[in-house]
Amino acid sequence: MPPKLNFHPEVEIALEEGKAVVALESTLITHGFPRPENIEVARKIEDAVREQGAVPATIAILGGEITVGLTSEQLEYLGMAQNVRKCSRRDLPLAVARKEDGATTVAGTMIVAHWAGIHVFGTGGIGGVHRGHPFDESADLVELARTPLTVVCAGAKAILDLPLTLEVLETQGVPIIGYQTDELPAFYSRHSGLPVDLRVDTPQEVVDIITAREQLGLAGGMLVTVPVPAEDEWPAEEAQGIINQALAEAEADGITGKAVTPYLLDRVSKLSGERSKRANIALLLNNAHVAAQIALALGE
Repeated sequence: MPPKLNFHPEVEIALEEGKAVVALESTLITHGFPRPENIEVARKIEDAVREQGAVPATIAILGGEITVGLTSEQLEYLGMAQNVRKCSRRDLPLAVARKEDGATTVAGTMIVAHWAGIHVFGTGGIGGVHRGHPFDESADLVELARTPLTVVCAGAKAILDLPLTLEVLETQGVPIIGYQTDELPAFYSRHSGLPVDLRVDTPQEVVDIITAREQLGLAGGMLVTVPVPAEDEWPAEEAQGIINQALAEAEADGITGKAVTPYLLDRVSKLSGERSKRANIALLLNNAHVAAQIALALGE
């Protein structure tokens, strides 16, 4: 049995009536953008889902309560809160037991969304294998093999080792679908030179794969990878030097564990003159649109 969940009334009604709902993560609010821009971006992402006719469900833990869909006041509270725990699978019971505030990662959001009966999740980029540290693998990769959710993203974050991340996903049996692309997007960039397992061009083609997966009784989820819009792209050949500099600084400063990704994203944003941030926001909104379209097609 799933645990007790606190639903936003709009989300609860939508699920009861079989309407399209899209799960959204909350670490981008607490660890992805500076205040108060984090709140503005989170609201824009929710609006992007609504623009397509679906209902957004931002997931978080508030005072130890697992919450599916945030009110405007709750979203603002989370955006301004201090010492919010970053919650993957291992952290969920800790935050609940200690009645803490928690922001869900890709893995944490997948777990709660599945409990809630939500099938589609829109995010920016998944975690993966860290460059220079091949044994440092994100829990997102394992969760994708466990939890039957369709995750719409722009690939793995560009600060990661993309070829090794693909290898791990293959080992875990996670299909990688290219949405209107033949290659894996590289987060800020549209091109990585790495292949996807299958290209699709419409939401209905994604739904056909979801349906086949369910009929076959296969565990685990799948990735739908969407390139950043061309007008907002930060080309890989321009981004790589700055990413390398940020990685070197993280190594020199002894940044490890869960602090690595927020540190790198912040440094890349500052070093790029916020070029990376503009691409990041654009891909988040675009992914929210595509996720909502898939959720609507799935409902039909």
